[in-house]
Amino acid sequence: MRAALNAVEPGAAVARHLQLVASRLTIGDPHGIQQAYDLNDFDRVLVVGGGKAGAPMAATVAEILGPRLAGGVVIVKHGHGLNDAAGGGPIEIVEAGHPVPDDAGQQGAGRIISLLRNTTSRDLVLCLISGGGSALMTAPMPGISLADLQSLTQILLGCGATINEINTIRKHISQLKGGQLAQLASPAPVVSLILSDVVGDPLEVIASGPTVPDPTNFDDAWSILVRYKIVDDVPASIMSHLSAGIEGGIPDTPKPGNPIFGQVRNFIIGSNRLAAAAAAQEAQLLGFDTILLTTFLEGEAREVGKVMAGLAKGLAREETMHPAGQPLSGPTCLILGGETTVTLRGNGKGGRNQEMALAAALSLENWQGVLIANLATDGTDGPTDAAGAYADGHTIARATRLGLDAKDHLERNDSYHFFKKLGDLIVTGPTKTNVNDLALIFVSD
Repeated sequence: MRAALNAVEPGAAVARHLQLVASRLTIGDPHGIQQAYDLNDFDRVLVVGGGKAGAPMAATVAEILGPRLAGGVVIVKHGHGLNDAAGGGPIEIVEAGHPVPDDAGQQGAGRIISLLRNTTSRDLVLCLISGGGSALMTAPMPGISLADLQSLTQILLGCGATINEINTIRKHISQLKGGQLAQLASPAPVVSLILSDVVGDPLEVIASGPTVPDPTNFDDAWSILVRYKIVDDVPASIMSHLSAGIEGGIPDTPKPGNPIFGQVRNFIIGSNRLAAAAAAQEAQLLGFDTILLTTFLEGEAREVGKVMAGLAKGLAREETMHPAGQPLSGPTCLILGGETTVTLRGNGKGGRNQEMALAAALSLENWQGVLIANLATDGTDGPTDAAGAYADGHTIARATRLGLDAKDHLERNDSYHFFKKLGDLIVTGPTKTNVNDLALIFVSD
């Protein structure tokens, strides 16, 4: 897990993709696609953005650009700021609420909007995007209050909707999402450095794609609310706004082909795939026969937990084959990356990784020599101080001796208190990165 997190450390990722030599700023993959700018052609270089990894990203940009940097605003989660107040240089670091937006996020987003309203073609805008940016860059459309947005967020987080679906709705009630940040900054060139927290790295979904053309529309947003049967629960101001958009009374988000995106470049500088690959390499160095199985893990957390337990059992019975065709032997490790969802059924406390681990523990009861670890790479799994949890074949027996009913805790979505009493939570504190989740399955020889 440590190797995985080190591989996607935000400051190092920015440093690999941003180089200034004299007045020439080169941005992009040093072994792939790059874009170069002569800073003598610009009056200002501005930095804006949002996400849990924003502070170390901003600090590295400030260090690289030095006096060439005019200023900026980057919004991060509470507790994810810089220890050194001067670390961001002229970039203001705003700490705000996540996953439920708060007034600090709205104020910070307002400062981003004010900064970008005055841009010209003589400005270069660098946008720093990472997981959590959707909630942190909070700028609801006129007529939609922060309280209404907070209510919608709570409803969406509890209904089982995917991040793609949640962000489709967010884009159509926001002033910055769905390509609108790029639209606001136009005619200034915009370059986004993106740390992906979405399965498959779709640019239009990460942080709701503030600098990316939006392929979705108001009808799509409305359909999602209908699909999850939450239309009657959503605040009236939001339903009214979406209805006006469907009827053509409000302009939709900028679409593919819009000329504003001719001046926009988007670069992914870190992802779940990089973290998973680093974990796999470290597992091999430690002597495990290792397979990186997928970075597209999705689904209901408790159901995915059962699948993980099934994979562990297959390894233990030596039924799992190496891609080369030979059975895996000796101590083995399967690595999976992605992000699951939780449908709230009870009033407990937990997160998707803890819930996966609890479901896996029930399926692994009495199995010997197996261990599952589930980790949220941002260090925060759901509204808890844990990053995830461990489970093995002894978890249920240990819990029973403590008087814990695992099935009851699972039904109430109360995985946090279950694992806390066992001492099996994974607690990292804020990692200041965010590239989805990792699931690690170990079987001894």
